[in-house]
Amino acid sequence: MSALEPVLIGGQWRAPLDAQGSFRAEDPSRAEAIGPAFPVSGPADIEAAMQAAIGVADELNAAPPARIADFLEGYAAAIDADADCLVTLAHEETALPVEPRLRSVELPRTSNQLRLAAKAVREYSWTDPVIDTQGGLRAHRASLNKPVLVYGPNNFPFAFNGIAGSDFASAVAARNPVIAKGHPSHPSTSKRLAQLAHEALLQAGLPAAAVQMLYRFDSQLGIALAGDARLGAIGFTGSRWGGLALKAAADKAGVPMYAELSSINPVFLLPGALAERGEALAQEFFASCTMGSGQFCTNPGVLIVPRGEPGDAFVAAALKLFAEAEPKVLFSRGVQQGLAQAVHELLHAGAQLLTGGNAGDAYRFQPTLLEVDGEHFIAHAQALQAEAFGPASLIVRAADTAAMPHIAAAFEGNLTGTIYRASDNSDDDAWHATARVLRNKVGRLIANKMPTGVAVSAAMNHGGPYPSTSHGGFTAVGMPAAIRRFTALHSYDNVPEGLLPPELRNRNPGGVQRRVDGHWTDGDITA
Repeated sequence: MSALEPVLIGGQWRAPLDAQGSFRAEDPSRAEAIGPAFPVSGPADIEAAMQAAIGVADELNAAPPARIADFLEGYAAAIDADADCLVTLAHEETALPVEPRLRSVELPRTSNQLRLAAKAVREYSWTDPVIDTQGGLRAHRASLNKPVLVYGPNNFPFAFNGIAGSDFASAVAARNPVIAKGHPSHPSTSKRLAQLAHEALLQAGLPAAAVQMLYRFDSQLGIALAGDARLGAIGFTGSRWGGLALKAAADKAGVPMYAELSSINPVFLLPGALAERGEALAQEFFASCTMGSGQFCTNPGVLIVPRGEPGDAFVAAALKLFAEAEPKVLFSRGVQQGLAQAVHELLHAGAQLLTGGNAGDAYRFQPTLLEVDGEHFIAHAQALQAEAFGPASLIVRAADTAAMPHIAAAFEGNLTGTIYRASDNSDDDAWHATARVLRNKVGRLIANKMPTGVAVSAAMNHGGPYPSTSHGGFTAVGMPAAIRRFTALHSYDNVPEGLLPPELRNRNPGGVQRRVDGHWTDGDITA
């Protein structure tokens, strides 16, 4: 076991205590193992990480906000400075393109998230302070003062990585120690990020065990860990079946779990928009569906298109683009097999294959387009809206725009829902009728653009009704809202001014908006 890569536990890089085996990353374009061997951790490593996190929780919670912000900003700067190494590792392990995806889009997004979390820390905005002078009451968001377990997904080696992404930044900003679970699709990338995080943590003067990382552990150990009441919360991005298994264990222990599970992101194309720019919409759809080989949680998995012209012309244009495209590289054999199974199940449920549907060499898969009648979709909605993770989409042919609200009503909860309308307002009646139904089915309602982009903004909601997420009231992207997932609501009743947290005092120097006696005010607070 001496040849295995070390784990980050208790503030040190050390050999695993009880490795249950090993694994290596793979080059998806060649289906070949690459890089060093990483340990599959056993219960001793997990318990050591838990004990270490619990041991520093009070110290981290008591740290000055400036130190938390310094860590987040220092880590962001280290990521930017190490871009060449990080991008090379991520490209080798995921086959995602260096440009623009990894270097110009995802890496800057990751460091920007960390800086926005630091800004929320310095401004105390994540604490949501409220003052009721007459009642002698104060309330704010505070640290859970417990470890947060963060699961990173396969499809974002930087921006949602368990050791660097939005969940990580949010949990640390709220002063919680983090136990990160890396994804086996990109272990070397995760290790390099963890090294940078560890160095930045020490430079900021925070406890070294506040950030820990394990690469992999058995699914049953994961379920046991999710059910450990010593955890404060869990952040998860991944498959629905895996997330729900963890959530069942977490629920029994009373551990809040904020999970992004699956989404097919329905897109409605209204007749005026199709007549106005149908060929351009086909290009937009194809580009969105195949971007990143379709391995996005916001991939347009279902398009609702009216029968007849101009819908028929749109379908023909989209079909040509899909049919002429080269097979796309997927992250792993498991993703390839899962996509093949999903396509098979859609066909079994009554969809018609228009093009694609076959696996290629290594971990490739043909861009795939399927079609089904709107009435059949409504009658078999559960089977026909299963997520097909990859470059695949289902076109639902609506009889007319009057049928679209009924189709919208058949959808489960999704992260996004999109409606394309004409610029001359001719589609507005159909827009309103469809949007009234779709609005309650999605976290983000989009007009006239594909859903794949997720801006890092305070106004972004990257969440949605179940089963797209485990909780429809929270977002995984956007500061300070994303931070509030990993907080506790604390109220103070008749506590003297000098004993209150800084943001709850009436007169302090600083600069955070607070609600005082029902009104927003620019108060001042000290760090």
